[in-house]
Amino acid sequence: MFAITAVAILVVMALALARAFLGPTLYDRILAVNNFGTKTVLLLAVMGFLSGRPEFLDIAIVYVLINFISVIGILRFFEYAGKKTAEEEA
Repeated sequence: MFAITAVAILVVMALALARAFLGPTLYDRILAVNNFGTKTVLLLAVMGFLSGRPEFLDIAIVYVLINFISVIGILRFFEYAGKKTAEEEA
């Protein structure tokens, strides 16, 4: 049952990668990368259960934190990338 779940997660990850490469806007691509990161965490948890290694959950938690912070950072970068500061306008 969990092996089927792992295969299903891999299929969804492939679809998320396709969306990341083919997304029409930047925000669609960022959302697809975030979705891919979330599915990676799920895959790590399932693989940890299948192999009987609970330390995979610790790796998954760290990966969730990195994924969350990086997506927020990328969104902030693109939010302020086109705006001029007060010093540049003067």
